[in-house]
Amino acid sequence: MSSNVRRALTTGATAMVALGLVTPAALAAASPDHTVKITVMASSDIHGNALNWDYFKNTEYDDSAHNDVGLAKVSTLVKQIRADRGADHTLLFDSGDTIQGTPLDYYYAKVEPITESRELHPMAKAMNAIGYDAVTLGNHEFNYGLPLLARWIKQMDAPVLGANAVSATTGRPAYEPFVIKTMKVKGDKPVKVGVLGLTNPGVAIWDKDNVDGKLKFLDLVTTAKKWVPVIRGLGADVVLVTAHAGDNGLSSYGTDLPVENAAAMVAEEVPGVDAVLFGHAHNEVPQRFVTNKVTGEQVLLTEPSKWGQRLSVVDFTLTKQRGQWSVTTKSSTTLNANTVAEDPKIVALMKSQHDKTVGYVNQVIAQSKEQLSAAESPYKDTAILDYIQKVQTDLVSKAIAGTPEASLPVLSIAAPFSRTAVFPAGPVSVRDMAGLYVYDNTLLGVTLTGTQIKDYLEYSAKYFAQVAPGAPVDVATLTNAAGTPDYNYDQLSGVTYDIDISKPVGQRIVGLAYQGQPIAADQRFVVAINNYRQSGGGGFPHVKTAPVVYNAQVEIRQALIEYATASGTIDPATFAEANWKLVREGVPVF
Repeated sequence: MSSNVRRALTTGATAMVALGLVTPAALAAASPDHTVKITVMASSDIHGNALNWDYFKNTEYDDSAHNDVGLAKVSTLVKQIRADRGADHTLLFDSGDTIQGTPLDYYYAKVEPITESRELHPMAKAMNAIGYDAVTLGNHEFNYGLPLLARWIKQMDAPVLGANAVSATTGRPAYEPFVIKTMKVKGDKPVKVGVLGLTNPGVAIWDKDNVDGKLKFLDLVTTAKKWVPVIRGLGADVVLVTAHAGDNGLSSYGTDLPVENAAAMVAEEVPGVDAVLFGHAHNEVPQRFVTNKVTGEQVLLTEPSKWGQRLSVVDFTLTKQRGQWSVTTKSSTTLNANTVAEDPKIVALMKSQHDKTVGYVNQVIAQSKEQLSAAESPYKDTAILDYIQKVQTDLVSKAIAGTPEASLPVLSIAAPFSRTAVFPAGPVSVRDMAGLYVYDNTLLGVTLTGTQIKDYLEYSAKYFAQVAPGAPVDVATLTNAAGTPDYNYDQLSGVTYDIDISKPVGQRIVGLAYQGQPIAADQRFVVAINNYRQSGGGGFPHVKTAPVVYNAQVEIRQALIEYATASGTIDPATFAEANWKLVREGVPVF
């Protein structure tokens, strides 16, 4: 026996002893009599990308790194691996966020919803054709409500997993917790691969209106500790976890819910897991090993970026000792989708639904008096974001008419979701509007006091790096301080204020006023806000517990489209108002 095999067997044996699967004495007398190799492939965070197409730009997808996207590319990679490794020794899984993210998904959720048309969802059609073995629920699976999710699950050939999503009334799993796949081995006993699916607890916040009182979302580690022994007890030789959770152990919300990004915690704290296939964070992690605190085993983690840009490929070697298979070596890598052509079979399958979506997003809805760009929106007050503020303010103002809050000033928040969004001078399409507002958020109205408004803006202003008076200002390093993403920089309309970037975080908001008068601490306002922010997304202060005075489940992007359609004209003279700016000791930065 080679030293490499001996070391590998020793590692696998440690876990087997810890799990009580075999005694040390039996291991000492055992010797390997057969090995087999299996391969597991994993995608994640596909977000409605079936083809290598950018619906917002009306062209083939491309970015600065020349990434490609889409399940048609993934399909080609999968076919190559199946041909290379042997289709009977490969499995394919996905770690969630599948049915939301592009106009293709939106069209079949809102314009011609599959719950009414009974048409096959494009993501079900593509995944069924590729031959997924299981798919795990992501948090965005819940965005369009439980009926649409249920319909999509019925359309999927593969089981859709979510062990920690349970009924709010019975506590029982609302979706399949796991699946065990059997892989035939020529001339020997089959290998059984168990797969546990875990979704993200943040669903309880982010889609509260869809799941409150219906579903609860349990801790990933606790859930895995419950189900992994069950899967092992059913004879699984390999146990995988597909988790829609990042691996940094942190949460974008407080401590009210279980940890959001708990993938590595599962690997560290749950005995009996061989590998964790994870997503949610949109990072590329070709291979990472984490030591399990109980067994000392090395647990493999991998994440395949987003949108089908990468495919994780995990190779396992299993050795049979005394009639039992155990993992002796494992490794993983990621494959780049830009190295292959789209699978023509998937392209053909998607053509009708893709063409219908392209036609929808290219409908002209209004004429813009001039070109409006979002390029400078992260650090300047721009007219194109003021358009969002105008629509939100008008909607909430009309909605609260005749209510006790009707006399309160209405403010609005908006964030620079896209730096590439443009309203061209002339015809503006659905695609242009969707490119500005890329998320499927809904609109709410909450009440906040002057003190709370100030706190909110101070928290938002942490987005900027601190730059001393007189020092050069580089827009490339000015924003996104401490990793704060653009979508977590909220701008407030309806009031005036300066942000002094020479000051430390928490001391930056200067001259906060309403109609020229300083805002009083107890002065009350209605604030138009999206559901992600109101439910706690981004951790902004006060809004999660603020009284809600409006929540008609109006989708903001659709509201922008309908507003433009109704007026027929987008004229910045009717809505643009520069009400905030960056300063240093009172001197404007720009």
